[in-house]
Amino acid sequence: MIQPWFGDAKLGIFLHWGVYSVDGVAESWSFFDGVVPYDRYMAQLDRFTAARYAPDDWADLFVRSGARYAVLTAKHHDGVALWDTAANDLSVVKRTPAGRDLVAPYVAALRARGIRVGLYYSHLDWSHPDYATVRPAGQDPAERGNPYSMPAAGDEDPARWVEFLAFHRAQVRELLERFEPDLLWFDGEWERGPAQWRMAELAAEIAELSPHTVVNGRLTGHGDYATPEQGVPIEPPTGDWELCLTVNDSWGYQPQDTHHKTPRQLVRVFVETIGGGGNLLLDVGPKEDGTLPPEQAERLAALGEWKGRHADAVHGTVRGLPHGHFYGPSTLSADRRTLHLFLFDRPNEYVVLRGVRNAVTSARVLGTGTPVRHERVGGLGDVPGWEYLHLTDDDLDPLCTVLVLELDGELDLYRAHTRD
Repeated sequence: MIQPWFGDAKLGIFLHWGVYSVDGVAESWSFFDGVVPYDRYMAQLDRFTAARYAPDDWADLFVRSGARYAVLTAKHHDGVALWDTAANDLSVVKRTPAGRDLVAPYVAALRARGIRVGLYYSHLDWSHPDYATVRPAGQDPAERGNPYSMPAAGDEDPARWVEFLAFHRAQVRELLERFEPDLLWFDGEWERGPAQWRMAELAAEIAELSPHTVVNGRLTGHGDYATPEQGVPIEPPTGDWELCLTVNDSWGYQPQDTHHKTPRQLVRVFVETIGGGGNLLLDVGPKEDGTLPPEQAERLAALGEWKGRHADAVHGTVRGLPHGHFYGPSTLSADRRTLHLFLFDRPNEYVVLRGVRNAVTSARVLGTGTPVRHERVGGLGDVPGWEYLHLTDDDLDPLCTVLVLELDGELDLYRAHTRD
């Protein structure tokens, strides 16, 4: 069940950390797609040290960024667990020089700072011997597919799939019972149907064991919110949702990927997301030793500096105006009497608000308190005019300017056509 904290969190940090960070290859997909042989990929286990892992430093940075929650990849598609799982021996505890549970100190560091704890868990497991034993209902056996995920024709074994589901449930229970996460972030559901995964059964078990835990939409048919990736939806989902976005172009640590988004680009995506009623889950990729690349840490801090100056337009707000009323994102206070307009670009003398019946009783620049001259122009009968908001270059924030408009009542929008 969705919890009240989630809707007002606005910003979370996603961490893709695992053995793939040793060589800086794509997490799991590098062997699945044949870019790296499986044996070479798994040989990274021997060199994964977490030697400089300091979850308190992570958590302090998350506080600086303004994030209200974080999500760590407890197990990706490669099957390597970051905690001491009893379900098998494929974990960083048993198979790497790190030799310890990496999830427990992360959980403790976040909780000490009031940050909500999220754990990522992949339904599928391309390393488990019982995983590639059934295929999706209706798939032609002649379509062999990838051997890490699909059996060859005649090699189907439903009994072994039942064994895999028992393993899967054992690990999910471990995460819930040991760490009591605020959020369980599933992935990897697409290779089987909901009936094969027994999603309804899993959802019921999660609700019984940990009723406070929010679950994303990849618990197919039973999740609490939608999870688009790498692009703000043009039409935001109507319910709760979260945009997953990488700081550069990679989920995990890849040293050759220096295509980091600028602070201004990140602020823009952030406000477009919250303006549509969503949260931004911003992804970083720690190195194998547990340190964050400086370029990524700097961007989290820069986003936090902007967010701190404009917190009133972020927290305690709901999605803003529909398309057409203002050329940019907006948010609305919970009582629907205060409107926040986000300006990315330098205005040419003024910006315009359209189709708002309310009178604007005051306008100011958030962060400085500078009053903004405004005037209503036009309008006829029930059709409101345009609200002109006059700005100078001195009023502008280098990343994104926010205008605060106080209304004479709850927001009242005009959406009808004018007369022919």
